[in-house]
Amino acid sequence: MDDEPWARAKIASLLNTEADFEVVRSCSGGAEAIEAILTIKPDLVFLDVQMPGIDGFGVIETIGIEAMPLTIFATAYDSHALQAFDAQALDYLLKPFDEARFRRSLERARKELRSGGSNSTRLCNLLDAVQTQRRYLQRVVVKSRGRVIFLKSSDIDWLEGSGNYVTLHLHQDTYLLRESLTALERKLDPVQFIRLHRSAIVNVDRIKELAPWSGGEQAVFLQDGTQLTIGRVFRDRLTALLRNSG
Repeated sequence: MDDEPWARAKIASLLNTEADFEVVRSCSGGAEAIEAILTIKPDLVFLDVQMPGIDGFGVIETIGIEAMPLTIFATAYDSHALQAFDAQALDYLLKPFDEARFRRSLERARKELRSGGSNSTRLCNLLDAVQTQRRYLQRVVVKSRGRVIFLKSSDIDWLEGSGNYVTLHLHQDTYLLRESLTALERKLDPVQFIRLHRSAIVNVDRIKELAPWSGGEQAVFLQDGTQLTIGRVFRDRLTALLRNSG
């Protein structure tokens, strides 16, 4: 998965000389990479960090760390950022890379695959290590009726959590995502999305009004008429956020 044709062609060409590897898909951008990983479920991915639209980190966040295949990064990052890759990534190819460097990286991946190793912990630590270089989640990818659907985060009205699943409410449509509400909350822009209670997060741009509710509670009314109650522990934060954004 790389937006530079020469890099994709070079990786594919080198892999085609390896009897124990098969190239199943070559992608030019993050959205295409997400669709391919979700549908093909490859054992190994070569992932560019810097891609238009959804970058490499966005791909990982969208797929989910636990669901990501073994990953080797291709990057043109500077030396400071590479410290994080040195410490946390399985391996990375600094572009432009030569054949010898590619072979060493592939052998490392081969040993990891034979041992049944997982890169979940490494990916989690890597995302934390480059936190300052990441943006909040811009798109959410869901599977619905055999299709892979890309949803803009800003289009979500509110999110409803239940166990390890989140229902995304977008106007009249709903989509089910297998992820906890707490995990998804960490990826969303806290200026745009705020938690109302333990099972609901709302897009503040969709709030029409706050109103008193029974038992001393408060309720939020969204632009489409949806009514959500506000938990006491979250009330002050919501009020402050709306006041500061006014």
